[in-house]
Amino acid sequence: MGRFDHLATQPRRGPADLFRWRVLDPLKGKKIKDPGGFITPSRPHDADLVKSPEPSLSWIGHASFLLTLGKKNILFDPVLGERIGPIKRLVAPGITWQDLPPIDIVVITHNHRDHLDAWSIERLGDRPTYVAPLGNARFLKAAGASAKIVELDWWETTGIDSLEITLVPARHWSMYLPWDRNDALWGGYVIRGPEGTAYHSGDTAYWDTFEEIGRRAGPIDWAMLPIGAYEPRWFMEPQHMGPEEAASAAKMLRAKHFVAMHWGTFKLTDEPIGEPPERARAAWQAEGGAEDNLWILDVGETRYLGR
Repeated sequence: MGRFDHLATQPRRGPADLFRWRVLDPLKGKKIKDPGGFITPSRPHDADLVKSPEPSLSWIGHASFLLTLGKKNILFDPVLGERIGPIKRLVAPGITWQDLPPIDIVVITHNHRDHLDAWSIERLGDRPTYVAPLGNARFLKAAGASAKIVELDWWETTGIDSLEITLVPARHWSMYLPWDRNDALWGGYVIRGPEGTAYHSGDTAYWDTFEEIGRRAGPIDWAMLPIGAYEPRWFMEPQHMGPEEAASAAKMLRAKHFVAMHWGTFKLTDEPIGEPPERARAAWQAEGGAEDNLWILDVGETRYLGR
């Protein structure tokens, strides 16, 4: 039994479900075919802004962002290499690890390999303070992050200079090795700084706790929410949102800006690579959201967060 089984998403997906998805469904013609031809948009990051202490947000790809708040450089779930295991990137990192500014804080949402990447942690080294959910320090130490590690439970907060960093619940699960399922906690983060408040959900399915997060930790200025990795729905629904659910989550959070993530970087699931942003735009419009408040960034795109 994992330490956090009681919090893990249900129904639990196991080897039999994976066999159905990967083997049986394709044999029955149920696998979605990607028409191909889509290239994830990318652009050079704004190097001058990124190197400055001004507040900004850059999408590195997948769930990886560089956020500058309170003159601190914060990395979310850094995956900076060319691949995760056998899966190669579809688009280069928006900022290479060599081009990053000095990193003050690294936040890890959970220990799945596309979020806690040992190769990237090794290169970031001991300089940053690492913040992670309970039970994840051992993985970070094994990757070379042995100096400053803060573990948090849900709704716990740590302060780093002018920043308040709170771990908030997510509807997900954890596993770094085949035998440690749910031994470590998972979650999202609300980071409050002088210039505003950012929320990164990590991986999560849709649930009504978004409303509680918005109420207890808001107001939220920038909500980074996953719009990809949702097909097949029968397999993914307990652990990953679709674009329509992400748009609804942004409304439940009462977030000022909905920042899309977790799409276009790795081919992990069955939906066509270019489908998530199209559906997210339509869903946001249906929710009555202002077009300027939906940020579907190019990989590498940097947005100034000053008011």
